[in-house]
Amino acid sequence: MNIQIRKLTYAALCLALALVLPFLTGQIPTIGAMLSPMHIPVLLCGFLCGWQWGLAVGFIAPILRSVLFGMPKLYPNAIAMMFELAVYGAATGFFYRFLPRKPWRIYLSLILAMVLGRIVWGCAQYILLGAQGTKFTLQMFAAGAFINAIPGIILHLILIPAVVYALEKAGYILNPGERR
Repeated sequence: MNIQIRKLTYAALCLALALVLPFLTGQIPTIGAMLSPMHIPVLLCGFLCGWQWGLAVGFIAPILRSVLFGMPKLYPNAIAMMFELAVYGAATGFFYRFLPRKPWRIYLSLILAMVLGRIVWGCAQYILLGAQGTKFTLQMFAAGAFINAIPGIILHLILIPAVVYALEKAGYILNPGERR
């Protein structure tokens, strides 16, 4: 299969998963917010398809899910998530491609993407809430980006590297210049 068609297929599957996975925790919104199920396919998309597709899927998924299902709430949540997830997808794809081909690059790519995405989320929340006349404090940032997200961070740090490693071994992730 042509590599571009393969990437498009993977990206479409990741987008579909980003729309569907939150239904697993949707009955308990607090659990869903803590586990961040929509983040998983976007992060995987960066690894599988590269930074461009990761960025596109991350940018589209929150808005599309908000429009189709009403969750997350469009303003400010889905809009802030749109920027956060776009950075997640782009950063995992970028760092994974350009870091040395060592086993730790999966973890480093993931950690860097998660930190950068959370910073972008905080900046977006600051701007969006500020436009509404609401303050977005450093305490709100720390709680939303890290403290309340600890279960999701742990889940992502365990699940995503295991999936990426398995996909590498199975030959589903192509290194730059590699053709199958």
